[in-house]
Amino acid sequence: MSYCLKSESLLDTGPIYVRENGHLYMVNQGSGTVKNATPKPRPFRLFSKGFSVELCMNREDDSARRERTDHFIFTYTKEGNLRYSAKSLFGLVLGYISDNVDHIDSLIGFPEQIAEKLFSAAEARQKFTEPVTGLRALQKFTEAYGSLVLCSLCLQNRYLVISEKLEEIKSFRELTCLDLSCCKLGDNHELLEHITKEALSSVTRLLLKDNCLSDAGLRKMTAPVRVMKRGLENLSVLDLSCNPEITDMGIGYLFSFKKLNYLDISETGLKDVKAVIQRLQTQISLVHSKVPLKEFDHSNCKTEGWAEQTVLQWEQLAMKTVKPKENLKSRTAAQQFYGKRRRIEEPVKCTLVQTKAKASENLQFYKDEVQNCHFPLLKKEAAASHQLKKNKEKGLTEQERERTSKQKHTCLTVEDWDLLNTY
Repeated sequence: MSYCLKSESLLDTGPIYVRENGHLYMVNQGSGTVKNATPKPRPFRLFSKGFSVELCMNREDDSARRERTDHFIFTYTKEGNLRYSAKSLFGLVLGYISDNVDHIDSLIGFPEQIAEKLFSAAEARQKFTEPVTGLRALQKFTEAYGSLVLCSLCLQNRYLVISEKLEEIKSFRELTCLDLSCCKLGDNHELLEHITKEALSSVTRLLLKDNCLSDAGLRKMTAPVRVMKRGLENLSVLDLSCNPEITDMGIGYLFSFKKLNYLDISETGLKDVKAVIQRLQTQISLVHSKVPLKEFDHSNCKTEGWAEQTVLQWEQLAMKTVKPKENLKSRTAAQQFYGKRRRIEEPVKCTLVQTKAKASENLQFYKDEVQNCHFPLLKKEAAASHQLKKNKEKGLTEQERERTSKQKHTCLTVEDWDLLNTY
């Protein structure tokens, strides 16, 4: 910023005073001498009448000047007068860094309080929605602050966001809750492979309802836990409902989740339901619940963290890419002319909106110890589950023991090792 001063003459600017050794002297402009005098109270002008000041910006880079935000805050007083004040130095620096947030080398060791303000400033400028620079900037924050950026992510029925921002979603670390319900990902989706990696080993709640999963997908998802004892080893809540390709054989892969406390396998392709219930009881101590559990009502999973608004911005951009429906008046007129029946297309609804399943179809399981600590059961159900635990060893037949021993041996097959080499 520069100041352009314009004046008709620099003469008659009034007397000039100089203080030296505690005494005030007046400089005589005509002779240049200094004489001791006391100032007389006569009016004088600091600048001449023709003096004017012009405030102008540097014109070297007009494009940068247009993109740069104003450094003044304009407000109105009660009387309606316009008043402006300069922004604080902290605000100016914060705005400059947020405009160039993708050029930050690292944020490791940077104070969390300042980093949160920097993230909010960059988020307000929609820096994380940019294709390349947004991903690079988001990775700097997730590397340094992990779960503070995002601890819970809900992508329920948001398959467009997953397809558009897959790399950004994969950059999140230390997530504890992940909801991917009704996304139709399938067994070979890249995001499901990323879930089993060490970056998301902190996930304790995973909801995969209605994702077209099969036994092959469960085998891939549990391979790191079964063979290398890492991956989703801390998983506590798992929802696999509405995946009809999951059969009795796929349930056996879930026995590697030793910390699993809640499981939902409703509306799957199970053939022998009673045998599956008994296997879950004997292998990982999961009891069949007669009533729906609130752990699977999908109301507890929400997007929480600094990047909560960022995910909403991604969703808004994804919805804009969807083209609106074209006007079908000409099409309907042609159908009426040719006598064809109009095809009624019903919108595809997520299974979460459907009515509640019947009690016989409800296959939700819980661990008795956890359920008694947090949500007490009725006395009859508690006594029955306790009696089942006592008869655990007695009810284990020789065939089941052979089956479990075979499963232990098949955990380290050649196919499993080939699958692990793909990670």
